[in-house]
Amino acid sequence: MSVFYVTPVTVEDYRRRALRRLPRFLFDYIDGGANYEVTLQKNLSDFNRWQLRQRVMYDVDSISTATTLMGRASNMPLALAPVGMAGMMARRGETVGAKAAQTAGVPFTTSTVGICPIEEVQQAINAPFWFQLYMLRDRDLVLKLLERAKNADCDTLVFTVDLPVPGARHRDFKNGMLGGGLKGKLSQLVQIVSSPLWAIDVGLQGKPHTFGNVSDEVANPNDLDSYKGFIDSQFDPTVTWRDIAWLREHWQGKLLIKGVMEVDDAKAAADVGADGVIVSNHGGRQLDGIASSISKLKPVADAVGSDIEVLVDGGIRNGIDVLKAVALGANGVLIGRPWVYAAAAGGQPALENLLTVFQTEIATGMALMGVNTISEINSDLIEPGNNH
Repeated sequence: MSVFYVTPVTVEDYRRRALRRLPRFLFDYIDGGANYEVTLQKNLSDFNRWQLRQRVMYDVDSISTATTLMGRASNMPLALAPVGMAGMMARRGETVGAKAAQTAGVPFTTSTVGICPIEEVQQAINAPFWFQLYMLRDRDLVLKLLERAKNADCDTLVFTVDLPVPGARHRDFKNGMLGGGLKGKLSQLVQIVSSPLWAIDVGLQGKPHTFGNVSDEVANPNDLDSYKGFIDSQFDPTVTWRDIAWLREHWQGKLLIKGVMEVDDAKAAADVGADGVIVSNHGGRQLDGIASSISKLKPVADAVGSDIEVLVDGGIRNGIDVLKAVALGANGVLIGRPWVYAAAAGGQPALENLLTVFQTEIATGMALMGVNTISEINSDLIEPGNNH
């Protein structure tokens, strides 16, 4: 039976629809990881190393999934992660994500390399949101982006520190997205022609397809290779914690450091004034062969969780995963691929439906664990599974 005759419910349902709808080079950009994708798979499978504890005969008549993330109320311990080029996956994808997140009452994070500029996102929701930034070689550009983010009502800066150089993402070379010259461009054209729904909805009606936050800095904003050349030239392998201290001086809002996997790094982030860290291996898209994010969460939370907020991303695919992360010490989680799969499959309504499913799964799980509030979830409610 075609997946289009099945009502999508889970992340995997939306993933299959996104696969059918998107040109393959775009699907692989979202779906793929670095090298042989070992870490990408571990991000998913290592959640099964933990199991929740079911408790019975508790009064669970007042379930609330509400919490706070970075000082603001959130309807559940979940935020939408920054995803580069989201506006190529769905028509004006960053605004789709922002509006769906607003409806669900959770934070949305837009990317430095998003298609929609931060001003367009702000206009779409007229409310605070989060902005993700890299440390670029051009520090004046960093300051310019910080000022734009402040003016666009971004109250939390998500600063990515695990990308001094891009990871080796083999899928992007195989399908012609990176390199390949004329042959690669022809391959992309064939894939686009083979994806008529995307070609009309996003390819034609979703323009402009420029990286809105940096389009003024690129010689030819309509050429993907020009963007790639500019972005690659801006990655700065010299960045140290001194640069984060400089950033802290220039950013007065909340500061989240994304890409922390080790306790020492989490402590260093706290020492330079970060308000929180995101335990993350970049969705398995950077260094392959390292640990999963969930396996590193508890040590980091134990070390700094009493001083700063600790979030986690990578491998979260349902509300049960969210509960496991919270039980292991996270204040909340971020989801990247899941929200983009849904947006690509069916736009804002599909993403709103997926977020409703997440919240329902969280609430149902809480009831069966015997708790009414997120703050009641702790390490007593999780234990190693048989395959731990």
